[in-house]
Amino acid sequence: MGQVRQPRRVQAYDGELGAAVARAQEGDEAAFAVAYRFVQPGLLGYLHGIVGDDAEDVAADAWLEIARDLGRFKGDGAGFRGWTATIARHRALDHLRRQRVRPRAGGTEQDVLDLPGPHSTHEQALESLSTERALELVRGLPRDQAEAVLLRVVVGLDGPAAARVLGKRPGAVRTAAHRGLKRLARQLGIGGDAETGVTDGAPRTLGEST
Repeated sequence: MGQVRQPRRVQAYDGELGAAVARAQEGDEAAFAVAYRFVQPGLLGYLHGIVGDDAEDVAADAWLEIARDLGRFKGDGAGFRGWTATIARHRALDHLRRQRVRPRAGGTEQDVLDLPGPHSTHEQALESLSTERALELVRGLPRDQAEAVLLRVVVGLDGPAAARVLGKRPGAVRTAAHRGLKRLARQLGIGGDAETGVTDGAPRTLGEST
């Protein structure tokens, strides 16, 4: 079974992010701003996929909590992305409860994850979309698939980290991400393998320039 790998760009800056977080924990405000610039785009995209136009307000609430509790964080750059995503998700769910709405869900749960095809269908699908259009399509997925895709592709978390954010097993998150990406590819009519599965290719983070 294929896996959705971390975007290479995310992996490249995790070291710098971790260093910035460490300096921020020592009181370096400029370093906190660096960490914010690294994390905010993916975090905002993730929240947009959950709460839509209220994403910026929810992100602001999340960053207040992140700044308040920064001294309690322990880990590296990748861990910081997972930690901030967890906080953002909690704030998003609180927001949804207050608004008495839920993320939009579409389609059915009848997708069957097939064996990997010969091409990177999910990468083709994501590269065919503008960020705004991609997030709107993702919001139309069943919730488990939408959150898995957002955490893996937009935030750039690996399988175990995304599973920790969602409180699920890594295999369940990996399967949900594949089903979601497969559905997106099918909606876009991307490639002959859109009906036969998705593969191991490393997707770009949404919004990343080509």
